[in-house]
Amino acid sequence: MYNIKSLLFVFLSIAIVSCSGDSDNEEPATTKPSNLSIIENVAGVDNENPNGDGSGIVNFTINATNATSYKVLINNETLDLTENTFSYTFTKKGTNDHTIIVSAYNASGFTSTTSTFKVYVNDVLALVWQDEFDQDGAPNGSNWGYNIGNGDNGWGNSESEYYTNRLDNAKVENGLLKITAKKESYEGFQYTSARLLSQDKFEFTYGRVDVKAKLPAGGGLWPAIWMLGANINTVGWPTCGEIDIMEYVGNNPGHISSALHTASSSGATVNYKANTITNETTEFHIYSMVWTEESITFLLDDVEYYTYNPSTKNNQTWPFTDKQFIILNVAVGGNLGGTIDPDFATSTMEIDYVRVYQ
Repeated sequence: MYNIKSLLFVFLSIAIVSCSGDSDNEEPATTKPSNLSIIENVAGVDNENPNGDGSGIVNFTINATNATSYKVLINNETLDLTENTFSYTFTKKGTNDHTIIVSAYNASGFTSTTSTFKVYVNDVLALVWQDEFDQDGAPNGSNWGYNIGNGDNGWGNSESEYYTNRLDNAKVENGLLKITAKKESYEGFQYTSARLLSQDKFEFTYGRVDVKAKLPAGGGLWPAIWMLGANINTVGWPTCGEIDIMEYVGNNPGHISSALHTASSSGATVNYKANTITNETTEFHIYSMVWTEESITFLLDDVEYYTYNPSTKNNQTWPFTDKQFIILNVAVGGNLGGTIDPDFATSTMEIDYVRVYQ
């Protein structure tokens, strides 16, 4: 939560600079603005909905004597206004307190006030993106692209596979996406697999992800359902933020894990929790993540088991204010996958659907 006194200080400083900057071009008023007030009209308020209809829309009216313009600080956003009415849409789900700081000014000075009010935003999530994998053949190119090759140092993890876009490694069949890791000689490597990603095709901020999947079996396999910040190409990793919805290690059956990688905790992250699971390679389970402005929660079959909610949220601990994209892959070996079973030949991660709600 932001500190209102601190924000008010910064906001008033901005107002002072703005006033002084305009003073050369305006005839000074006799007195600075007075009788300042702000009226909030939350859309849809009635006896049954005292905090609004769920749209998050609030219409504001500023009243002030002798004001020529206004500055408004709302939801960490500054608005410069010449009219005394405006509308704002809040997006934080549920019923929440919001504070608005208003400064009315003219060439002679300014005056400010604050107001706090409640707004309800519909917290029923709607399905906004999905892949049901109902068309046989290559994965839907409108939804998925590929990483190809072995990356830099095995994608930064000393992985042993070469990722391809061949149907041998990624295909849709009988309503399932099948990502197959194979032992074979290919492009100088001894293993192949696939890594699909929604980068530049579907990227989002906040929401719930559900992935119904059956995991591959085999020592050295490392399947994952995860996300990366869409700004990775400009800010790099881990500054972009990484959300590991589910990782599984074939050498450690009966366990999955979830983790967050940030500038404050990358590599051997402390923002991590393992969870037990049964029949993960023979039955489908639903792996989920709920991402809000305040926290990220992980679920297995709709049961919560880990929430990340740092008390201090900044660029180091909480890069999760920007868009992310989804990644599905099966790695072979690597820092987490570990020793590869010499008898391993092939194994497949099957995915029934990927669904995103907001």
